[in-house]
Amino acid sequence: MMSDYKVEMINDGMQEFYVDFHGPSESPYHGGVWRIRVELPDAYPYKSPSIGFINKIYHPNVDEMSGSVCLDVINQTWSPMFDLVNVFEVFLPQLLLYPNPSDPLNGEAAALMMRDRAAYELRVKEYCEKYAKAEDIGAAAEDKSSDEEELSDNESDSGDDQVVGQADP
Repeated sequence: MMSDYKVEMINDGMQEFYVDFHGPSESPYHGGVWRIRVELPDAYPYKSPSIGFINKIYHPNVDEMSGSVCLDVINQTWSPMFDLVNVFEVFLPQLLLYPNPSDPLNGEAAALMMRDRAAYELRVKEYCEKYAKAEDIGAAAEDKSSDEEELSDNESDSGDDQVVGQADP
């Protein structure tokens, strides 16, 4: 049952929300907590939900920058028989327990995993410690969602080296 998950609605609709997801035990992700953005399409459950990690995770099948997930059961073989309980109780834990380095979104993580499993697991744990602490996940979502607002308010972002356009004199 999904009663163990913290769910936070986005906006006023019922189609977009965050779910706080805990890394599975007996994995290097144990102890990590990730905020997952879930977007349900109008045709749900006949069309798969959009799933993405908000805070960073080091994993061959998750894009480090966007948080997009490469998971066949969500992206290609979705069935209306599946539901969100399957996503959070089966699909995502299986993804973290059994990464597939032969179909990577994060090539560096895939290469490290295939070359040196111990170093890969150490890097996973470093990312868990740095980006996936329970007390930090709310701040990660706020930071990511407020980037546009910050830029539109003419506040500078010290990590942003690109100039989008010239200011009017």
